[in-house]
Amino acid sequence: MPAVEVIYCPQPGQTDSVALTLPDGATLRDALVASGLMPRHGLSIESARLGVWCREKPLNSVLRERDRVEIYRPLTVDPKEARRQRFRRDRPPRKEPVVGR
Repeated sequence: MPAVEVIYCPQPGQTDSVALTLPDGATLRDALVASGLMPRHGLSIESARLGVWCREKPLNSVLRERDRVEIYRPLTVDPKEARRQRFRRDRPPRKEPVVGR
């Protein structure tokens, strides 16, 4: 009987997780249904992006002991653009060039 954890992050910095013990041969779909996270957050099992330990997996994937099932939310900002924004916000002040040498 594998013990697994189902995790969803509805917003940055927030985590909703449920620890489950499922029968042998349980699938990703079984874990999602047993966790109750999908209806709690208004998500559809069929349209959600899912994975186990940061790797996308189909709903019929068989789970193993200590697997972490993850429900992925869509990105709100392109990662490259987010990096640019953080750099502009956090960059150190520019040093003035030395003139006249």
